[in-house]
Amino acid sequence: MNYQWYPGHMTKAKRMMEEHIKLIDLVIELVDARIPVSSKNPEIDQLGRNKSRIILLNKADLADPEINALWAAFYKEKGFFVQEMNAQTGAGVRGIQPLVQSACREKIERDKKRGILNRPVRAMVVGIPNVGKSTFINALAGKACTKTGNKPGVTKGKQWIRLNKNLELLDTPGILWPKFEDQKVGERLAMIGSIKDEILHADELAVALLSYLHEKYPQKLKERYLINSNEDAFKTLEEICINRKCFLKGEQPDLLRAAGMVLEDFRSGRIGRITLEHPEEWK
Repeated sequence: MNYQWYPGHMTKAKRMMEEHIKLIDLVIELVDARIPVSSKNPEIDQLGRNKSRIILLNKADLADPEINALWAAFYKEKGFFVQEMNAQTGAGVRGIQPLVQSACREKIERDKKRGILNRPVRAMVVGIPNVGKSTFINALAGKACTKTGNKPGVTKGKQWIRLNKNLELLDTPGILWPKFEDQKVGERLAMIGSIKDEILHADELAVALLSYLHEKYPQKLKERYLINSNEDAFKTLEEICINRKCFLKGEQPDLLRAAGMVLEDFRSGRIGRITLEHPEEWK
């Protein structure tokens, strides 16, 4: 299947971000800790050049904890300030403001030397759809400042939020990029829910996910679904249909229903803490 989703509002959002970047001191980029490369928009690096950079490994509670630590080290080596976080529960959010001060220390010192006091750091919050930007801002502010949702495309336009005298945030819509050079990137984005499910083939996607789980997390897969098959992902999906009583008329396995169940179980963490990418692949 060809994975791609780039609706018109993303072009408009990118143009808006390019227009506002000159006002920005810091780019805070949220990535999904389960796919820290595939969920990192390569166009943000160009947009945020010459700016201080923070990467937040969001949904870290859903990802493999040992691999989280490896990804944090990976991005720190590349010059980013990094924090593991779960915007939904607030875990790790308290460490963000000190991290902002560290990332912008040179800018703050320059302002002091020029006699500019109490000028807030202006940060642009960026990321792909459904990565948790608005939830993060609400958690950081301690109140509902932005609209949130568990589907991509909730935030449609820019929004400035003044958190305190030290920090102002520019919330931006989630944007992908026009073409995935590697279709595995699109596949992983679809697995975590950053591409609209309505344009996907859920059964194909679930089989691809089950194939990966067989290879990397076979025990978690067996514990969740009480399956016997060891390698064939399609047979595993059929077995899940039987175990979970997902049938069409005539006792035919309802593969689409079972596929949706598998994807939702993965996205919610019910299968366990799983990471789909390892830093070794990019060294």
